[in-house]
Amino acid sequence: MKPTLLLFDLDGTLSDPGEGITKSVQYALLKMAIDETDLKKLEGFVGPPLQVSFAEHYSFSEQEVERAVSYYRERFKEKGMFENKVYDGIPELLSGLKQAGYKLAVATSKPSVFAEEILRFFQIDQFFDLVAGSSLDGTGASKTEIIHSVMNHFPGVKKEDMVMIGDRKHDIIGAVNTGIRSIGVTYGYGSKEELEEAQAGVIVSSVQELRGLLLRNTVKL
Repeated sequence: MKPTLLLFDLDGTLSDPGEGITKSVQYALLKMAIDETDLKKLEGFVGPPLQVSFAEHYSFSEQEVERAVSYYRERFKEKGMFENKVYDGIPELLSGLKQAGYKLAVATSKPSVFAEEILRFFQIDQFFDLVAGSSLDGTGASKTEIIHSVMNHFPGVKKEDMVMIGDRKHDIIGAVNTGIRSIGVTYGYGSKEELEEAQAGVIVSSVQELRGLLLRNTVKL
């Protein structure tokens, strides 16, 4: 069944934000008296809500998490959000999807204000009917909550006509929790094993394969 509404994760799905996120986390940690020199160790911060990652990776208290997120945003707002690049083929994919009549939404744990600015910066904002993200205070950051907000925005679209596309388990878990289909992508920051364990409906390894699935119907969804 061809879907009507496609929900795209942002980080690791539409763009590769690794440099900006890991350097901003590194900056925040240094402010918290933790000197992490290996940026590869911080790639786990790409995708999940920051509040969750700081607590999980560094056992920060609630107050420490708030401070770390504040420090992170000092650098992220100034330069981190622009240390980023759209994956090759994404603008063409989005254009093709709009021409084919799909409704498109961004569903990201990133605060909406940052997501909207990033989409404008890369000049792909015009393809989306909705940008759904979290609040700056961290509320509404779970992918389940975000998908629900998209559903509320499109009350005329049935669950079976929606698909969540993302690179991390949080995207797939959100889809499972809300009863919609999902596509996992391995060109981002999540592994095939992570996506399979989260029960992704279909897994693709490239933007080209995703394009084939959605536009040329070379893979059955």
